[in-house]
Amino acid sequence: MCGRYAASRRPEDLAGIFEIEKWEPEETLEPDYNVAPTKEVHAVLDRPLKDADDPRPVRQLRTLKWGLVPSWSKTPEGGARMINARAETVHEKPSYRRAFSSRRCILPADGYYEWVTGKQERDLEVEGKKKRPRKQPYFVTPADGSVFAMAGLYEFWRDRTLPDDHPRAWWVTCSVITTEAETSPLAVAPAEGPHSLADIHPRMPLMLTPDRWDDWLDPSRTDPEDLRGLLAPPPPGLMRAYPVATAVSNVRNNGPELLKELAAPEEGTLF
Repeated sequence: MCGRYAASRRPEDLAGIFEIEKWEPEETLEPDYNVAPTKEVHAVLDRPLKDADDPRPVRQLRTLKWGLVPSWSKTPEGGARMINARAETVHEKPSYRRAFSSRRCILPADGYYEWVTGKQERDLEVEGKKKRPRKQPYFVTPADGSVFAMAGLYEFWRDRTLPDDHPRAWWVTCSVITTEAETSPLAVAPAEGPHSLADIHPRMPLMLTPDRWDDWLDPSRTDPEDLRGLLAPPPPGLMRAYPVATAVSNVRNNGPELLKELAAPEEGTLF
């Protein structure tokens, strides 16, 4: 799954990476090293400009809310639970299938966090000596330092309790697509700990390599069967993972120190 990630690149950097044609300075988000569900996030999407005469899709950097609210939903409350869409079923699930066919985006990240229950903690849990095992967070990121381009979906939802001219009358929300985690060895693995992404968690965000960006964002591609070919996982061996401080487990903590690599898992959380 993807329940927390880091996104520190500034809009001007993302504009160069993704060849952005349009972005609004007032929508600029500060670097966020602990992105949690319901937060606002940057998203790359291809869409015609509002009120423009030219109908061609324009590559835009937009600010969306993480946690998808389907257009037909009566209330937005369920958005916090719809942060991930499974690649295996996204084409058929009522909450995602319409967005999958016409509203796809890329959510730029440095990488994502995932938590592993340490071996000693698991043993105590099995023995019934500890009810809430302490988990060691790991940061997963491209080994070459490139952007982690997560496949996403976005959707529009109209708040009928507000007038048309209200700035919050329309919500634009998004979800991260996940796939089965790689079982192949990490490009760089920690000395102590997991040796593959599957050792960390059975799911991972679907990362799109640059050769897939244009096809994924192209709104003219609407055939679900054709689009399913874009859901193939990236080539193996592109990622590294390393332990980080348990401070990231508290959503109130935020800063570049959360990405600092630990020499070994914290005491009591050994893999």
